[in-house]
Amino acid sequence: MTDNKRDGEDCGCAPGMIRKDGKCVMPDVTFASFFMALNTSALFHLGEIADPATGQRQKDMLMAKHTIDTMSMLQDKTKGNLNAEEAELVENTIYDLKMRYVSAKSA
Repeated sequence: MTDNKRDGEDCGCAPGMIRKDGKCVMPDVTFASFFMALNTSALFHLGEIADPATGQRQKDMLMAKHTIDTMSMLQDKTKGNLNAEEAELVENTIYDLKMRYVSAKSA
């Protein structure tokens, strides 16, 4: 039995790492994990996630828009090459971010 424990389950690894076969390693890169990392970046720039170093929330609407535009470009470039679950993730995530962007812009 392997000991695949994720961060947050007290595996003894540094933040963001997992224990796999007794070693602390980075999790596998998947399209979904890559896309969600972009989502986190957009949320950070929208001021919805605090800077972990300072605890402060700051908006950078230019960077938020750039990240959302990057995600939209990936959606266009990967059309027809994603499985149904990935395509749904992309569509829903971009829609959500665009709504959050409009809301933040008008606030």
